[in-house]
Order: sequence, then C-alpha cells, then structure tokens
Amino acid sequence: MKTVLFKSIAFTVVTVFATAVLAATIRNGSGGTGHEYHALFSSATSLNKGDDIRMAGVKVGTVGKIEVAQQRLAKVTFSVSDQIKMQAGTTAELRFRNLVGQRYISLELADEPGEPIKAGHTFSLSDTRPALDLTMLFNGFQPLLRMLDPKDVNDLSAQIIAVFQGEGVTVEGLLSSTASLTSTLAEKDQVIGELVTNLNAVLATINDRSSQLDTTIVTLQRLVSGLSEDRKTIGSTLGGLGNLTASVAELLEEGRAPLKDSIASLDALSGNLAAGEPALDSFLKNLPTKLDRIGRLGSYGSWLNFYLCSIEGRIPLPEGYMGDLGAQPVAGRCR
Repeated sequence: MKTVLFKSIAFTVVTVFATAVLAATIRNGSGGTGHEYHALFSSATSLNKGDDIRMAGVKVGTVGKIEVAQQRLAKVTFSVSDQIKMQAGTTAELRFRNLVGQRYISLELADEPGEPIKAGHTFSLSDTRPALDLTMLFNGFQPLLRMLDPKDVNDLSAQIIAVFQGEGVTVEGLLSSTASLTSTLAEKDQVIGELVTNLNAVLATINDRSSQLDTTIVTLQRLVSGLSEDRKTIGSTLGGLGNLTASVAELLEEGRAPLKDSIASLDALSGNLAAGEPALDSFLKNLPTKLDRIGRLGSYGSWLNFYLCSIEGRIPLPEGYMGDLGAQPVAGRCR
C-alpha cells in the first residue's frame, strides 16, 4: 500500500513539473522583473498591448502602451527583463508574428559593444524600423499578378486559409494548387523576362542621363525658389498689368470716335487725290529734276546761292517826291 502511494506521489510530482516546464516553454515568458523603455515608429499598425518583445527569437518583454507622439509618430512603451543588458546601437524592428497580421518588436543588438542603455531610454526614429508594408509589396507585383489566372490565385488563397483554420483541406490539395500556380508562372516566363529586360533598359537610360536629370531638378528647384522669393513682386506686377489693361481699354474707347472720323476723312482725301491725278502725276515727274537743281544750289553748304539781277522801287521822299530807285543787270547770266 505504501509503495502504491509513493509511486502515485512521485508520478504526480513529475507530471506537475513536466506540465509546468511545458507551459513555460509554450508561453515563452521572459521571466523576472523588467525595465521600461520607449520607441518611436513611423507606423505601428496591428501592434497591440501585450504583444511580444523578442531578442534572437526569445521573448524578453511585453508591449505596455501605444500612443501618438508629435501628431505623426507612434510611441510604444514596453518592458524588457532586467536580465537583458542592452547596449548603445541596439535597434527595435517591428516584424510579423504570423500570417494573420499580428506583430512583435525584435531587439537587434549592435555589431560592436557599446555603453549600456539605461531604463527609460527612448529609441528615436533612426533606431527603429517599421514592419514591411505588404500592401505596397503586392501592389508592386500587380502587373505580374494580372497575367495569372485569378481562379488559381483565389483557390490557393482559400486553401491556405482553410489549412491554417483546420477546416479539413488536405496538404496534397494545397500542394496541387501551389504546383498549378507555379506552372502558370513558368508559362509566363517570357513575359517576366521581357518585363525585367525593359526595366533594365529604363534604369540604364536613367543612369546615362543622371547628370542631365540632376541639372534639370536643380534648375527647377532654383526656378521655384526664385518665384517664391519674388512672389510679392509678381503679385504687384499682376496688379499693375490689370491697371494697364484697364487704361488701354479706356484709351481705345476714347480714340474710337476720332479714329472713325479719320477713316472717313481718309476716304475724302483718297477721292481728292484720285480727282487730281493728272496734276499729281506731273508733280511727281518734275520732282526729281527740281530736287536735283535745288541740290546743286545747296551744294556749298546749308544755304542757297542766288543772284539779284534787277531791283526796282520808289521812294516817297522828300516831300512827296516819288523818285525812281533801281539797279540794272550787269551780269551776263541776267541778260
């Protein structure tokens, strides 16, 4: 009887101890008390209070609180076991815990040892890394996925979910769908190759024109900066241009009636010129000869030489006597 009791007690103790060890292993607890730290992330989507803090895959702490900082960042407060000694250069990276989207924070030690990090330390944005944006990743593969059969993609996704939910789908069926999807990718090998080739050509062209692209961007930046600096001057110029437009409109409005009269008078002038066409033709024909002779007279300077061949006049003096006054031509040219 005592032997049976002793065996029962021994079995119970061993079972309880093994259960405790198994529970601790499954729980992956950090053990001991912890120190509190803070970390700033550009995005902490799907990270929740109570999620793991891991180092080398082992849980060493727990997320305590998540709040908004600086109106654009996520501030995560977490605790780490006091048995863990972190050093300067340690980074906090947000990673996926499973396929359903749960996250955890992984603490990565620096390659070279540094000074110990004290409790309450805040990891800045340069010391943290957000989780991979799967949406952006899959959007990048969107042109490739368009070439696949949507039915195969949907069947594969449904079977993966069903397997992880334990809904009775066999692994053989999952592998079969995976093989079908892989075969589809293999059939599109030429399309993928052309895509990579074209992308390589585009990148090569951009690389060859890198200096020109840099110059264009710098020049555009200078132009925008110059416009920004002269925005007040440009604004006042636009105001002056508006005033000028209004003044020109008023000038045209005021000059419309005189211009109309001038056009009407031009019609009368044209008629008069047409009526005096013979006299005008004679004037234009004789004008070169007259100009030539006038040019000869003024060839000595800015004056005209002329000869007074004769002059006549009467002088009423003295006492009403009208005497003759005159000069007779003596030059041969006046005869």
